[in-house]
Amino acid sequence: MFQTALRRYINNFRGFRREVWILTLITFINRAGTMVLPFLSKYLKENLHFTYTQVGWIMVAFGIGSMLGSWLGGKLSDKIGFYRIMVFSLFTSGILFFVLQFITTFWGLCFGMFLLMTIADMFRPAMFVSLSVYAKPENRVRALSLVRLAINLGFAAGPMLGGLIILGIGYQGLFWVDGSTCIIAILIFAFFVKEKKKIPELLDEQNLVLEKKSVFKDKSFWVFLFISFTTAMLFFQIFTTLPLFHHEQFGLSEFETGLIISLNGLLIFMFEMPIVSLFERKKINRIKSILLGTVLMAISFYILLFDAWVGILIISIIIITFGEIFIFPFANGFAMSRAPKDQVGRYMALYTMSFSLAHIISSKLGLEIISRFGYTTNWIVMGSFGIAAMLFCLKLKQMIKNNPS
Repeated sequence: MFQTALRRYINNFRGFRREVWILTLITFINRAGTMVLPFLSKYLKENLHFTYTQVGWIMVAFGIGSMLGSWLGGKLSDKIGFYRIMVFSLFTSGILFFVLQFITTFWGLCFGMFLLMTIADMFRPAMFVSLSVYAKPENRVRALSLVRLAINLGFAAGPMLGGLIILGIGYQGLFWVDGSTCIIAILIFAFFVKEKKKIPELLDEQNLVLEKKSVFKDKSFWVFLFISFTTAMLFFQIFTTLPLFHHEQFGLSEFETGLIISLNGLLIFMFEMPIVSLFERKKINRIKSILLGTVLMAISFYILLFDAWVGILIISIIIITFGEIFIFPFANGFAMSRAPKDQVGRYMALYTMSFSLAHIISSKLGLEIISRFGYTTNWIVMGSFGIAAMLFCLKLKQMIKNNPS
């Protein structure tokens, strides 16, 4: 029984080209080194002694830079190619991580975070475009899931290692590791992957490809972007308000917080690829999967209202993780499937920008609510956003049914 289950699990990973595996490897290396992000709000609050409001504004600068970088990365990927953007982005952001540790003033960190994320997040839409080139049309959604698996496996290792580094040598070590992994990852990519400029025509799996139509006129896509923004905003609470909640409500250490956050990545490693493969084989509509994920996202925050028991943190992270599994890989596939072959970069730029905007709103809104009204109000607000995303999913499903293009 075990061998059969293991063989089925391994079969989910067959059929990928060599370049996809290398993209997956560098993504894992990069994300395993992204140890600063889960502890950034704690670092700013407890080590640099900024107020909640100041931490919120630094996170806003972080998010604005991410939005600008996502747009530039997508637009330039269509203009000059994804390959150059990926190399420039990771190498330069690695250098900037080294520099960022020496900045301790409020305005300096606002500018530093803005510049870092502008350059770092040029990588994301370029990476999505690279998958449209290197992955076979019939397994693009699985390729997206494979890269997401690497991201989350990296996040599983990163917070645990980050917590140990903080306990051992302090927060400064996180910046050195983060910068080094960016540079190592892109050197591996440049050495093993050759540039390929032609973007093949996307497979029209669900009759969703738009021909010669501007992304700004695609009403269904903009409804989808709102759903992506809302669910990403809920997801980012894991890295902004939840670590503070762990410490202030339950007195957890950085290492204990890292273990709980790492559970997110480990569950995704175990379950995402089998679930995605099953849904693809059964041809389950992507919007239905996203709808299920929004319901789980809402529940994961509402149950935090029962905060008398520390175990509720584990239950919440499990539920939000399965919400993420049902939403993000299928949202990636939906965004890519709607893009005409000459606008993949623009579509994926707007998609990644929705995450960047979510990071701005998530951190600022969450921290302001906590500062003024407390954690209980924040969990109610976030759960309600999950319900709003669910309603917009129902709307999108109807729009697609009435007008597939």
